[in-house]
Amino acid sequence: MTDSDRIRITRAEGVVEIALNRPDKRNAWDMAMFDALTRAGEALAGEEGLVAVILHGAGGHFSAGLDMAMFAAMGADMAALRAEILGPPAETPPRANRFQRPCTVWAEVPAPVIAAVEGVAFGAGLQLALGADLRILAPDARLSVMEARWGLIPDMGISQTLPPLMPADRALDLILSAREVGAEEALAIGLATSIAPHPLVAARAMAAALAEVSPGVRAGAKRLVRAGWQGNPAALRLEAEIQAALIGSPDQMEAVAARLSRRPPRFG
Repeated sequence: MTDSDRIRITRAEGVVEIALNRPDKRNAWDMAMFDALTRAGEALAGEEGLVAVILHGAGGHFSAGLDMAMFAAMGADMAALRAEILGPPAETPPRANRFQRPCTVWAEVPAPVIAAVEGVAFGAGLQLALGADLRILAPDARLSVMEARWGLIPDMGISQTLPPLMPADRALDLILSAREVGAEEALAIGLATSIAPHPLVAARAMAAALAEVSPGVRAGAKRLVRAGWQGNPAALRLEAEIQAALIGSPDQMEAVAARLSRRPPRFG
């Protein structure tokens, strides 16, 4: 089995689209899906020239979560599973484990990552969408932190991805109730960036607009928001360092000139 059996990757003009590609399973995750997404994210984390990354699902659904067949396979050796979840006992700082990495790796990609969500985004699917920087939902999309239904907590990096989006009490409600949330409510409580009739079309339009923002601003803005929206005082220094590197640079000057001339920018 290769990664292409689980995800489909396409590229055009600096925009990379990654489609979860198990439409017959509503893009449910097996371990091959976990590992394929991690490898794709890690490869993009070191890639220069990216404008944006778009995550979406084939066949009308983002992802229904874990493949039920995984539960039987995981239960065959519970001791080994627990060891893999916990990782090395004295690792400092803690690193994402094999199950968290597919959702946390997108923070390391220098370009904005957009999740285009149609149909359902349940469990692992929702946690992948939360790992993106921006989330565009179809009007009939349905989201759920579903793990409580299986006697589990969400454990795919949600402690890092959900806190910037909503207050703790709302997050706890979603986790404990495992209820489904529609697009309008998702927008109201912070799970969605916007709603669009065709999320993938809207994501592509957003990516095209990002191409007119300088590479330094794209990467710097993402770093700033990722580091600063937890109220970390160290982000003040990061803010200053990013701005000092950008201000007066050729790309920044070109951005000003293009805006004043009302023309598309031509970045070096």
